[in-house]
Amino acid sequence: MSTKTIRVETVAEAYLEILRERGVDCFFGNAGTDFASIVDAFAKFAAQGRTAPRPLLVAHEFVAVSMAHGYYLATGRPQVVMVHVTVGTANAVGAILNAARTQTPVLFTAGRTPITEGGTLRGARDTHIHWAQEAFDQAGMLREFVKWDYELRQAAQLEAVVDRALELALAEPRGPVYLTLPREVLAAPLGQITIASPSRRQVGSRRFPDPARIEEAAGILAAARSPLVITAEVGRVPAAVDGLLALAEAGALPVLEASSAYMNFPTGHPCHAGYVYGSQWDPRVGEADALLVVDCDVPWFPSQVALRDDARVIHLATDPFFSRYPMRSYPCDVPIAAEPVAALPLLAETVRRKVEPRAVEARRQRLLAEHGARRAAWQEAAEAERGRTPIGFQWASRCLGEVLGPDTVLVNEYPLDLRHAPPPGPGSYFGSPHAGALGWGLGTALGIKLGAPDRTVIAAVGDGAYIFGVPTAAHYAARMHDLPILTVIFNNGSWDAVKRATLQVHPDGWAASTRSFPLSDLSPSPRYEEIVRAFDGHGERVEDPGELPAALRRALRAVREGGRQALVNVVCGR
Repeated sequence: MSTKTIRVETVAEAYLEILRERGVDCFFGNAGTDFASIVDAFAKFAAQGRTAPRPLLVAHEFVAVSMAHGYYLATGRPQVVMVHVTVGTANAVGAILNAARTQTPVLFTAGRTPITEGGTLRGARDTHIHWAQEAFDQAGMLREFVKWDYELRQAAQLEAVVDRALELALAEPRGPVYLTLPREVLAAPLGQITIASPSRRQVGSRRFPDPARIEEAAGILAAARSPLVITAEVGRVPAAVDGLLALAEAGALPVLEASSAYMNFPTGHPCHAGYVYGSQWDPRVGEADALLVVDCDVPWFPSQVALRDDARVIHLATDPFFSRYPMRSYPCDVPIAAEPVAALPLLAETVRRKVEPRAVEARRQRLLAEHGARRAAWQEAAEAERGRTPIGFQWASRCLGEVLGPDTVLVNEYPLDLRHAPPPGPGSYFGSPHAGALGWGLGTALGIKLGAPDRTVIAAVGDGAYIFGVPTAAHYAARMHDLPILTVIFNNGSWDAVKRATLQVHPDGWAASTRSFPLSDLSPSPRYEEIVRAFDGHGERVEDPGELPAALRRALRAVREGGRQALVNVVCGR
């Protein structure tokens, strides 16, 4: 085994050295008194010209975790976030829930209130907050949403603890882990560390399916007269998109996207059966005699869709039962517990071997005609909003779709309509986590830009999501760390989800009859474009639909040519 000995002064310095050895690029932090030894170690690194891991101040914990989330999406490498004890952890819990439900690995760390109240131990309590901020169980507030939590207790276990954290974060299904770091332990003097280099704690190994289940599933799909594939997150691994495409072509299988969180399937392909958002479920779900659910936690709403009695249901995912969800009661006739990127090509080949070619060709021709009619209807719907004020969401989405290029990465927190802004390719689109902790979009877009500086990054957010994204902290991070992105706010001045939910639950109620929706109006609407200007960015407000295309082009010039962040506040209405 190859080892490396590194001279250090403190446990904090040793911790940062191990992170660098393990390939961590960025250390996102919102510091407190527990960071003293971390700050000192980074100062030493700066004086000696060492650049990794790179310390990045982010002035709110939710934004910091979301940036680490975005950096992983861009690079495939998990990063470190450190926050201040209990209070910093509390601010970040929503972002950790987003990471958990999207299987995003983050090494989330927090200081721990000093344990010792007196004596001469370096790092003991010396500030009033060191008593009031302590918790009996600091990790308890997020234990349900992390894969592992632990507290560093002594220097001797430092390498083992870091390696354990990273291996569990990266083991499938991936997700965040939590490590607490007491101030006295970080401050403890240490002369040197000897660690394995490289690490011998590797977890990279594809999870392949049971061959018998592949045969069974392929037989069901090949024999079906009305098959349907439903997915939401197969594009989490971009290479899996090719596998799904091969499967769809093998059996002429329509692919329906349910609240897409990634670019899952090419919209222009005849097998693309459209999108499902919110509660508007496609009737084809209830008509299908075979359903393949691929990496999708909620393929339909049982309260609104009744399956055929003879419908066979196949679930394919690393964890096809979503075991971390307390309740999920979908029927499953054939489970395929495997990574889609490994299983889909095998399933495609088996379906190709089993299908009757004439039946497949007939279905292919029908799908081609339906696809063309569907896209024509989408085009007509967007055109109908061309001159409408307030600006329609479909028109706004179409205008944004027209400025997307092959280098664009699109981050969407709820409002963007993918029918009119199809992502350029796998890995180019990231949609809202289904956990729904609002504010994810801004920080995630910044993290993607940090990890892919040559890409053009656009964050499309609702006005509510923008507020939840702690915009002053996000714009400050963009300015401080030179991360020019374009933010497009779909500003309809309300909590639209709250209004829709009220109408669905009480269609004949007081709110519906009076058109009054208490607790859901965000008016008067602020001039959000002024906020980005306070951080030297380009800001515009657009109320005329005809002016939107030019405004988006000006904003993108500011980002691409001027190196400035930009924001376009689009005054919208349903």
